Amino acid sequence: MQILVIGATGYAGRRVSAALARAGHTVLGLARDTTTPAARDLAVNEVTAVKGDFSQPDTWRGHLDGTDAVVHLLMDMSDPVGADQRLFAELAAAQERDGRRRHLVFTTGISSYGRTGLPLMDENTPGNPGSPIGFRFSLEKELAASGLAHTVVRPGFMYGGPATTSMTGQWFAAAEAGTPVFYGDTTKRWSWIHVDDLADAYVRILDNPAAVDGETFVIADDQRLTALDMQYSAVRAAGYTGEITQDSAEAGGMMQMAADQDELVTSAKAHRLLGWHPHHPSFTDAPHRHYRAWKAAQPTH
Repeated sequence: MQILVIGATGYAGRRVSAALARAGHTVLGLARDTTTPAARDLAVNEVTAVKGDFSQPDTWRGHLDGTDAVVHLLMDMSDPVGADQRLFAELAAAQERDGRRRHLVFTTGISSYGRTGLPLMDENTPGNPGSPIGFRFSLEKELAASGLAHTVVRPGFMYGGPATTSMTGQWFAAAEAGTPVFYGDTTKRWSWIHVDDLADAYVRILDNPAAVDGETFVIADDQRLTALDMQYSAVRAAGYTGEITQDSAEAGGMMQMAADQDELVTSAKAHRLLGWHPHHPSFTDAPHRHYRAWKAAQPTH
């Protein structure tokens, strides 16, 4: 298939794009600037970087021609609802133009659930509309009502590789600066996923997209440590031996507020329908290796 990846130069996008190319697909990676190191890295992985700004559909509309599937891995922070609604509209218009039914793999995340009070959540758990990013569940519902061919992916907290937008990458950087801070409830626990295990789920979905049309998959491993214990593991791997300062979730911004509760999920459905299982069982199995990977990805001056 020919697949357009939106967010291809981002953390998850680069690994997902490369995995899809290795699986034999023709992959186009949307990039605002096709000359950046991230865009050049796509070429190394046999992904074609194509120019376009997601916030401006007229710059990428043409890339839908000849495309069989679209993988959406980007949240436009300037207009997170409107931008995704425009994507749905563009796909519907393209289908109207040429009759081609493109399969959209739409990515949200487990923090969209918000505070549910449940010990374990799955694809059928209703989100709390009070979540700061609960609008992503509303977008999932709009997509389901649109008639577009689609699959929804809700990843856990990502780690591994360059960790550029991972919480673990933020922890490594803060440890090196000597200022690690933990935001919010110190007892909360999150489900995690190695970025390459996540990429494998997208490959499996697009191996036979018709079989999972309309489905939603939670993609996460089974580790159950508190987020604070995870952070201690990260900062120790980075060589920091002191204590971690604690502050309110509000002090950490919207994403910390959105994740200030237990967010434990099960991926039993993905195991059953996709045959997907994580190969990386836990961040804490090799925190020093993950730190070295993050460190190697830092720009040199």
